[in-house]
Amino acid sequence: MGSDNTAESPNEMFNFCLLDSAAAVLAPRLGRLAIAGRKPISTPHYVPLTSRGIVPHLAHDVMRDNTAIGSLFLGLEDFIEKEQSTKKSSIPIPLYAVPTKPHESALRKFTCLPDDLLLILGARREPPIPCAPSNTPSSIAILTSVGFAQLSATQYVEAIQRLSPDIVVGLSDLTIGQTPGTKRRAKMVDRTHAFTTHGTEALLGPALSEHSRSNAAYFAPILPLENTEQQIYLEDLETDLRPFISGLALYEPASLSIVPEELGGLPRLLFSGPTTPHDILRDVSLGADLLTIPFLSLASDTGLAFTFVFPSPSPANEDPKAASEPLSLADDLWSTSYATDTAPLDESCTCYTCQNHHRAYLHHLLSAKEMLAWTLLQIHNHHVMDMFFAAIRESIQRGTFETDFQTFQKTYAPEFPQATGQGPRLRGYKLPASGPSQPRRYPPAYGKLELAAEKYAASESAVATPDTGADGLEEHGFAEKVRIE
Repeated sequence: MGSDNTAESPNEMFNFCLLDSAAAVLAPRLGRLAIAGRKPISTPHYVPLTSRGIVPHLAHDVMRDNTAIGSLFLGLEDFIEKEQSTKKSSIPIPLYAVPTKPHESALRKFTCLPDDLLLILGARREPPIPCAPSNTPSSIAILTSVGFAQLSATQYVEAIQRLSPDIVVGLSDLTIGQTPGTKRRAKMVDRTHAFTTHGTEALLGPALSEHSRSNAAYFAPILPLENTEQQIYLEDLETDLRPFISGLALYEPASLSIVPEELGGLPRLLFSGPTTPHDILRDVSLGADLLTIPFLSLASDTGLAFTFVFPSPSPANEDPKAASEPLSLADDLWSTSYATDTAPLDESCTCYTCQNHHRAYLHHLLSAKEMLAWTLLQIHNHHVMDMFFAAIRESIQRGTFETDFQTFQKTYAPEFPQATGQGPRLRGYKLPASGPSQPRRYPPAYGKLELAAEKYAASESAVATPDTGADGLEEHGFAEKVRIE
C-alpha cells in the first residue's frame, strides 16, 4: 500500500517492513517479516505453538508436506530435564550437549527442524502454567519436567547465546493466573526493565565484539499494565534501548494502545490467548502483527474441525432455513451424526484431510482413540487458519476489513461448540499444578472397579466369605441381584 516503512533493527539479517502508512495508529496493518535463510512471514499472521519443539500430532515430514507453517514458538522450560546446577551462570540441559558449528543453531539441530523455519524462543511455554514459587528480582519461576525451578536472567542469556534462535522474547516479570496489587505492579515494571537492560547489553551491547554479539532479534516485553505504570520503562525503550530491540512482545490487546510512537514501526508479537476467531479479528484490528493461538491445538485435541471462513461463506453455500441462525465455528466430529457421513470436513477445503478422507472416517478414528485422528484434524485446522489470515490480509489491502469484521461477527456464533468427547492423554504440564490431591482431568478407565473396591473397603465386613449371600455381594458391589419370574 502507501509507504515502505522499515524498522531499524540491530540485526542486519532481520527486517520488518510495514506495507501501509498506519505504523503507529490503532488500526489493522500489513507487513512483511524477513530473516535471511528463513521463510518470509506476511503479517498479520499466527505463530504455531510447540511442545518440546514439535507441533502436537504433526511429525516433521507431515508438517513439511501438508502444512504451510513458516514459524514456531518454543519455550525454554520445555527442554530443562535435569536439576539445575548450583552455579548461577549455568543450567545443564541436553540442548547444550549438541555439537554445532559456528553458523548452526543448537536449538534447530536438537529439534531436527528445517533451516527455513523461523524459530522464536521464550522463557516459558505458551500458554504458561502458573507456578507455585514466585519470581524474584533476578529470576522468574518456571515449570520444568523435574518440577518448579528458577530461571535467572543470566541463565536465560546463556541459553540464547548457546541455542541461537532467530527471535528471542525478552524476560519479563508476569503474574500468571492472578491480579497483581499496586506494590506488585511496581515490582513487575522494575524487574522487567532490569531484565531488558541486562539482556540487550549482554546479547547486543556496544561493548561486545562482532563475533560475540548474538544474531537473535530481541523482542522487548511490554507489560499488561497501564501506560502510566510503566512510563519510565517505555521511555527507555524509545531512547537508550531502541538500538538493540527488533520487536515488541505484548500480553494483552490493550497494550497495543500504549506502544510509543517511536516504536510503532516494530513488529508486535501478541500473547493474548484468544479463544475464538472473533478475538483474533479484534486483536488484528488494534494493530497486532503476530499472534499465538492456543485454541488451535486445543480444538484438534477435542475433535473439533474448523468450518469458519472470513469474512463469511458465499450465499450459494448458505442454508436458507438456517440463515437466521449464526453458523457454527466448528463441527464436533465426536457426534454420532457423522458416523455414516462420507462428505469431507469442508467441501471447498483443499487440505490433505479433506481431499483424502471424510467425516465418518474421522469419527471412527476418534471413537477408536487412533492417533491419526488428531493428526488429520491438525492438518485441517492449520490449513483453515492459514486461509483465515490470508483473507484478513486481503481484506486489509482492499480497505474493507472493518466491514468484513462486522459481517463475520453477525454470521458466526460467538463461541466454539462444546466438545462431547475426550481428547488424547494429556502431558503432566497441561494439568493444573495444584497439588497431589488435584482431580483427574479424565476419569480412570476402570472407574467401576475402583468404586467397587472403595465400597468393599468401607463395608463393615472387610472380607467376603463363601457364606456371603446375594444381598451381601450386591452391597459390596460385586454383583446385582436379579429377580427371575
